[in-house]
Order: sequence, then structure tokens, then C-alpha cells
Amino acid sequence: MMSTPAILHKPTFKSLLFSPFKLNQAKPISFHRFPASKSDFFSSKNKALSKNMTELVRMSAFGGGNGSDSEESTGLFQREAVIDGLNEFQSGLLADGLEASLNRLSKWLVAAVFGAVILWRHDAEAIWAVLGSVVNSILSVILKRIFNQERPDSTLRSDPGMPSSHGQSIFFTVVFAILSVVEWLGVNGFSLILGALILAFGTYLTWLRVSQGLHTISQVAAGAAVGFIFSIFWFWSWDAFVLKAFISSLSVRIIVIIAAAASCLGFLVYVIRYWFRDE
Repeated sequence: MMSTPAILHKPTFKSLLFSPFKLNQAKPISFHRFPASKSDFFSSKNKALSKNMTELVRMSAFGGGNGSDSEESTGLFQREAVIDGLNEFQSGLLADGLEASLNRLSKWLVAAVFGAVILWRHDAEAIWAVLGSVVNSILSVILKRIFNQERPDSTLRSDPGMPSSHGQSIFFTVVFAILSVVEWLGVNGFSLILGALILAFGTYLTWLRVSQGLHTISQVAAGAAVGFIFSIFWFWSWDAFVLKAFISSLSVRIIVIIAAAASCLGFLVYVIRYWFRDE
């Protein structure tokens, strides 16, 4: 009598979880006819669900679409975002005013140029220029009190506007920068072009005071003229008699250096108290 071979069926976790049949009801069948189990069915369902969720996230992030359509939509969305950003930046500059921003920064630009020339020269005449800038500012305050001319109606500032202190300071710095370039390079084509650019830059910054309604044309022109003339006189006095006294007299050197140091300190305090407050 032949014994029937025992077929062992070892249950797995998935078969226990998903199979509706009891363990003792499992029957041996051929492998090639074995149907798809419910574990495989649920596994494929889970994979399909995961894939669908991924597609939904991708569609929500990039505006939908599959394959090349999704990539094209994504690229179009990014290009539109860049264009919109540039348009907003340009419209912001035009609405808020590029000239208004440059006008607010003009005092910082002039101070930076003046400081750069001082550090580049680092000589006795540079010290004299520091003193000249302070005297020029004091002269502007005195002239404003003498003329006591109101600013344009569009401005909210109540202090007098004649002459323009910005124009006066700008053109004092312009003359100093041009003279420094000529002393450095001599009189040639390059120095003339560079001097013309410096003059044009200073003129533009001065004109911004008119375009922003802070001064009238006459106030700006008067400030520029006073700054230009005073700067010429100040540096002429250096070459005429101050330089000789500075070299020959120790007391003159001490006085000039101490006065220049005090001027720098006073200017720093003024910037902290007023310029940063305005910003």
C-alpha cells in the first residue's frame, strides 16, 4: 500500500491576513495554475494608490499634466513667474521712483566719493580738503539764514532752501575730485574725459533735488555755484600760502591736523544723529 505523500503548507503572514480560508483547507495545486493571491492584489492596489498620490502632488505643485505636458506646464509657469517678478520690480522702481531712491542715497554717494579720494591721497592737501568741506557746510547754513528763501510747496521741509546745501556740497566734492585726477594723471585726454564724467555725475545728483521738488532751479544753481567757487578758492589758498606755512611751521601743522580730526569726528556724530534718523 503506497502512502500518500504529505504536502506541508506553511502559512505566511500575508496569507493569514488576507486569505478567507482556514489553514486546514489549503489544497496542493500546480504552480503554473496558481491564481493571483489577494496579497498580490492588495500590493498592486497599494502601488497604484501610491503612484496616483504622487501624480496628484505633482499636479498640485506644477499645475497638472503628465509627462512632457507636465514639464512644459512647469517651464511655462516658471517663465511666467520670472517675467511677473521683473515686471513688478520695474513697476516698483517707476512707482516709488528710481530718481527718488538716488536722491535719498546722494548724500551717501558724495560722502563715499569724498572719503575715497581722501584715503587715496592721504596727504596734507587731503587734510585741508576735510577742513574745507566743513567750512563749506557752515557757509551754506549762514547763507540760508541770510536769504531765508522758502522751498517749493511740494516739499514737507520747513528750513530755507537758498542755496541748496546738497548742491553746494556736491560741487565742492566735484572740484576736489577733478583737481585730484588732474594732479594724478596730468592734463590729457583721459583725465579730461574722467573729469567730464565726474562733473556730469555731480550735475545729475544736483538736478535730482529739483526733480523731487526739494529745491527750485535757482536754489540748486546758487548752491552749485557757491560750492564750485568756494572749492576753487579753498584749494587755491592751499597752493598760494597754506602749504608753505604747513611745511615751515610745526604749530600750523598741529592746528590743521587737530582741526581736521575734530571735523571728522563732528561729521561722524552728525551722520549718526541725522542721516540714520532720516533713513
